[in-house]
Amino acid sequence: MTVPTANWSYPTAIKFGPGRIKELADHCKAVGMKRPLLVTDKALASLPITTQALEILDAAGLGHAVFSEVDPNPNEINMAAGLKFYREGGHDGVVCFGGGSALDLGKMIALMVHQTVSVWELEDIGDWWTRADASKIAPIIAVPTTAGTGSEVGRAGVLTNSQTHKKKIIFHPKLLPAVTICDPELTVGMPKFITAGTGMDALAHCLEAYSSPFYHPMSQGIALEGMRLVFENLPKVYANPTDLEARAHMMSAAAMGAVAFQKGLGAIHSLSHPVGAVYGTHHGTTNAVVMPMVLDFNRKAIEDRIGKAAAYLGIKGGFDGFRAKVMDLRAELSIPANLTAMGVEVARLDELTEMALEDPSCGGNPVEMTRENTRALYGACM
Repeated sequence: MTVPTANWSYPTAIKFGPGRIKELADHCKAVGMKRPLLVTDKALASLPITTQALEILDAAGLGHAVFSEVDPNPNEINMAAGLKFYREGGHDGVVCFGGGSALDLGKMIALMVHQTVSVWELEDIGDWWTRADASKIAPIIAVPTTAGTGSEVGRAGVLTNSQTHKKKIIFHPKLLPAVTICDPELTVGMPKFITAGTGMDALAHCLEAYSSPFYHPMSQGIALEGMRLVFENLPKVYANPTDLEARAHMMSAAAMGAVAFQKGLGAIHSLSHPVGAVYGTHHGTTNAVVMPMVLDFNRKAIEDRIGKAAAYLGIKGGFDGFRAKVMDLRAELSIPANLTAMGVEVARLDELTEMALEDPSCGGNPVEMTRENTRALYGACM
């Protein structure tokens, strides 16, 4: 008998429910912020939900500073601009407001504003995080406006290197937000393609965590319930954006996926990260595109496990029924059929393969990823 050994860490204070954004200023003050910087993306910056958040901060005497130079796949250039804005404004904390891009970049600004090491020296490798001075990381509050990445309950951020076009996962335990406000009313105005892509990102997190070979039964259970919430509620919010109950369940599923993937990610993410870095595609949508092909790739290792998930989810037909459910969901959400439809070129598949093998996600795939089978998997996705 082999008795497992593992290191586990679970998330932070989550203020969940409609209208909870009204508590933003109180939570900022509670963690010591007197002059917070709200970090969001360009598309959100002028929308009413952002204006509302800034007015809440301003009314409490906390100012209304906002930084929105955030690309869909944020890089170190965005980070440098944000750091300059933060320092010149004399800020003392970050409110990360938006989807995964804004949440990740906001966390990078909080992490790096007083460090002497390079951000690339804090990649999620071994104990590299100990190179940062933890006492100099600014406090973080996260307010997601999408239901997908789960970055609001994560201890890492994804940053693209603008020179190499490689996505790097930057990790530190203190990147976990001190408080997260999950207000489903903030997600009602999402465009349909963002609702679809972010929701499929949550499903990918749950599916890959559930399929990962590592030992983490808490994540296993959370991932399974997260998949149920996505399958039941993503079609509802896509068809009716104002369905607040379904929106709330999707916000839960997003957070659950990010908590669950402490157990590991796999080929879905190791394939989609390079595609997003090179072509600027939406991360969750790219995950959705490659998901069925990765299921096929991993079938021999996960067929029984997926069969058990299908039974819990009320899906008939075991593995084949589960895969068919994924295909039906993709069609319902108008997800592109393959990577070719997203603009990926066959000529760059060798380059993408090398990048996928360098991505830390591939280490959690239930089938070992090699240069040969990863290149073939990319081919199957075209």
